[in-house]
Amino acid sequence: MRDPDKLALRSEAYADFLSGMNSSAVQTEYEVLHLMRQCTAQFGFSHFMIARIPFGEQQRFAERLVLSSWPSELVREYDAAMVFQASALVERLRHTKLPIFGATQSLLNAHGTAARDTVDALFAGQAMSNTFAVMLHTTHGEAFAALLCGSRGEPDRTETADLYLTLLQLFETLERTFEVGASARDKLSTREIECLRWAAAGKSSDEIAIILGISAYTVSSYFKTATRKLDSVNRMQAIARAMRMKLI
Repeated sequence: MRDPDKLALRSEAYADFLSGMNSSAVQTEYEVLHLMRQCTAQFGFSHFMIARIPFGEQQRFAERLVLSSWPSELVREYDAAMVFQASALVERLRHTKLPIFGATQSLLNAHGTAARDTVDALFAGQAMSNTFAVMLHTTHGEAFAALLCGSRGEPDRTETADLYLTLLQLFETLERTFEVGASARDKLSTREIECLRWAAAGKSSDEIAIILGISAYTVSSYFKTATRKLDSVNRMQAIARAMRMKLI
């Protein structure tokens, strides 16, 4: 038997969370990240991750990752294991429209791979024993996996419906930030993107000039126009915004 008082409190907290999630006011990926953290905590999970569903064997995990609260070292080591594209999670999501719940180590591993023990060890001490996952699609049909991980048990039918609707609303908001990024990409020239990409890799203006075969003055000019187009106050902010928008 469920405790009616606890159920009422959960429903009230969920209603408060939804009322505070005014998606029309959210414009940046950083704001979506903040909402995802709220959603994760609201439903009793500890970590979240949104990634593009891979296609083909060449798709690395880090290349598909969009938003995540996973520890950076975990992301790096899981990417190195190269099992995401062949994981049980991706395989199951491709064959159902329904939410999935299961042991994180089993879902994020792949059967018969040499990295199986390594991946099991990666998640063993992360307080991420269970995972709730759904597949979501953009309006153009691109498939994404949305995961909430933690030590809590499986949500009941009512909570599953609430959670699915919340993730759907958040993903719709996230998709709008993709459109902003696409608009910015249309505005930036190929040279401006190249300069930002090399700067993000730690290269100086003089080094970028040598790499691209142009003058340092021209590199500086590209940075100025890119900074203006990205509505930034300096080069570092322009690089940060370009990275958040997946432009570089």
